[in-house]
Amino acid sequence: MGRPQLLLLAFAFILPDPVDSQQCSLGSPSLSLQFADVGAEQRVPAHHQAPGSMDPLYNLVQSYLDVVQQNPFPTELLRDAFSDPPSASTSQILQYQAGYIICATIAVIYFVVVPLTGLSLCCCRKHKRCGGRIKAYRRSLLCQRNLLMFCLLLTTLVILGGVICAFAANQKVKEEMEPGTRDALNTLQALRNHMNGVPRGVQLTIEQFAVPKEQILSDLNNVSWSIGNTIHFLLKGTVYSALDAMKARVQDLLNSLHHLQTIDNTVKTLIQYQDELDSTLKDRKQSIVPLLENPQCTYCAGALSRAQSLELGADYRKVPSVEKVLKTLHGLPKANFSGMIYRANSTFNSIPELAVVKMAEVVRDLKEEIEKAARKVQSITDDFPISDQTRPMNDALVKAENNSRPYFIEVKRYERYRWIAGVIACTVILMVVCCNILGLAFGTYGLVLREDPSDYERRGEAGAKLLIIGVGFSFLFSWLLILLVIGTFLVGGNVQTLVCKHWANQEIYQFIDAPGNLPPSMNVKQHLGLKKNLNVTTAYQQCKHGAGLWEVLQLEDNYSLNEHLHVAKYTAEFQKRLDNFNIRFEDIVLLNAEGKQDLETFRDSKIGLVDYAGFTAEIRNPVVKTNVDGFAVDLEKLSRVQSDRILSERLTEEAQKLKKIQNVTILMMEGLVAKLKASVHYLSTMAPGVQAQINDTESQIGHVETSLPLQTQRILREELDCFVRKEVEYISQYLNWLRSALTEDVASCKPFSTALDNGRVILCDRIADPWNAFWFSLGCCTFFLLFSIFLAIKTTKHFRPIRHRLVSTGSEETYPFHIPRVTALRL
Repeated sequence: MGRPQLLLLAFAFILPDPVDSQQCSLGSPSLSLQFADVGAEQRVPAHHQAPGSMDPLYNLVQSYLDVVQQNPFPTELLRDAFSDPPSASTSQILQYQAGYIICATIAVIYFVVVPLTGLSLCCCRKHKRCGGRIKAYRRSLLCQRNLLMFCLLLTTLVILGGVICAFAANQKVKEEMEPGTRDALNTLQALRNHMNGVPRGVQLTIEQFAVPKEQILSDLNNVSWSIGNTIHFLLKGTVYSALDAMKARVQDLLNSLHHLQTIDNTVKTLIQYQDELDSTLKDRKQSIVPLLENPQCTYCAGALSRAQSLELGADYRKVPSVEKVLKTLHGLPKANFSGMIYRANSTFNSIPELAVVKMAEVVRDLKEEIEKAARKVQSITDDFPISDQTRPMNDALVKAENNSRPYFIEVKRYERYRWIAGVIACTVILMVVCCNILGLAFGTYGLVLREDPSDYERRGEAGAKLLIIGVGFSFLFSWLLILLVIGTFLVGGNVQTLVCKHWANQEIYQFIDAPGNLPPSMNVKQHLGLKKNLNVTTAYQQCKHGAGLWEVLQLEDNYSLNEHLHVAKYTAEFQKRLDNFNIRFEDIVLLNAEGKQDLETFRDSKIGLVDYAGFTAEIRNPVVKTNVDGFAVDLEKLSRVQSDRILSERLTEEAQKLKKIQNVTILMMEGLVAKLKASVHYLSTMAPGVQAQINDTESQIGHVETSLPLQTQRILREELDCFVRKEVEYISQYLNWLRSALTEDVASCKPFSTALDNGRVILCDRIADPWNAFWFSLGCCTFFLLFSIFLAIKTTKHFRPIRHRLVSTGSEETYPFHIPRVTALRL
């Protein structure tokens, strides 16, 4: 039993202190608090133009417009136009719009020349002076015809592709115009709602302090019990180990007393029995030896030697005395060790309940501090300056919304007319395409059936007429097409190069910021109420990066949100109360003075110095040198072989007496020897280490009693520090969320930059891009109509049938299976 206690004690001193290796239980990661989305109704949704199949066409049109308009942003021109409109000279405008003027000039030439050319062709055809003569059939004429047909087909396909793009772009403008105007109004309304909702949003964010407050109050309700349990858990191994060691030493003392008393009493009893046995054995020896020496005793020589050994084998007077040790330990234990251990256990196990009682007052104070922090957070609403400073911006938004609404209504009405005109224009071009394709189809089919004159003439004539119809449509509507193209071109092109391009690179904002560019009545900075050190460009950039309204608006006093949302402002008193808090638990007495005196008496009793080897050496000797029981059996056997009846009877009588001695005295003494042997063995095993064990136990108990208050205070401090960090983290989470909610949702300036970006997306990406793609596609079709007209007229000659047959000259090539062509035939 002593060896396991030594191992336990060794491990207790070798292994690290559990308090040092154990993290505080309250230091677990704080919960991630979930707050309500208070700014959902105030956000301005950002619009983005998703990539589409027409993006390559948009990029091509923008590249073309960059070539047409290579001038930078017209700062000087716009300054003159805004400050004094008549001062903006026509020459400056024409110089800036040189690219557009060139394109418009080309369109005007087209507008004049193409209809006149068509009119001229009609007059010539009426007087039958239109068209050339088909020369004699040659291989070169065949190549010319095929080349014309291929070029006309290729041109028609190009026009078809252009008209498809024009149809798609025209429909795209229609699809985007009404949603675009609606989104623009919605954006203005969302901005106004954002401004009006700032006070309510601020109040909602402040009310969300209830989330960390409830969590902290919940933690405060459990903190004292948790700290008490942690102290008990971390120290119970040390305390219970010391108590177990003390129990073991007390048990060693009791066991030692028991075995010492057993040895002393047993030895005394053995000595008494030994004296009686010695006298009895001598009497039996004196009686048996003469019998066995009698000459008439047959076969008695062997038994005679055993009879002579009939004497004591062990002398128990020679064993060491333990009376001195017993005298030293007499009356022990004087201390009530069981009561002492019970009181120590009860005191230690009551630490959680004691912590709850001792921390009740500080927990109540901490709850009051949380209520004070809640009132401080509520004061942010009173100090927040945005509510009174957003009126100019709100008025500007209302004015912009009211002024823009009629224009949006007009835009939708005119867009309908534009869409109808675009559909008609695309339909006309599509009719020309159909005429060209059908004319080529019928004409080609007629050429294939040339061997059949009737089919050839009918289909060839149909193909030629369809091509001429297409030419007629081209001449008839080309002037209307070019008017539609140039009108949409001038509007869409200038929107792209003058507005969208410089909107995207923020040059428009820089123009607004430059002093003197705008008249005082159009002072945007003053209307919006921006800070003096900010302009529209920097305000836009700060808003885009998530600045708050108070950072860009001109306020009476400088407002720093960071000062109001500093964590220490709300947690300083909370931390201070816990830093100053200290409790002292009841001292735990594991071993009092009387118990310590008992253990020291046991240690100094010199129980380990008893000569246990002497005990062992004497105990090994038998009680009687000869085996009395076996000797008695041998005497009975000898009695049966004796011829002398008297001798036989006496031998039998001696055998019975020896058996009685064996059963009454020797067996009793052997039992006492076994009992003595067990006690000696226990003491010889335990006693050598008892002094070191008691020393170690006293040292362990002393260490526990000394260090327990210090360790308790250290654990308490660590737990409180962890608790403070955890609760401060909840406050920090809320303040970080509050900062984010105010700057990104409730009182964010970002909706204004988002609204500006939305305006650019709506005007440029969703409306201007398909608008410009429409006139670009329609313009390509219109200009390719010139090639279509020329190629159709040229191809028509090859589709018309020959009306008169003339004898060919020797220069013409004849074919036996074809109708010969004349050398000169007017179509």
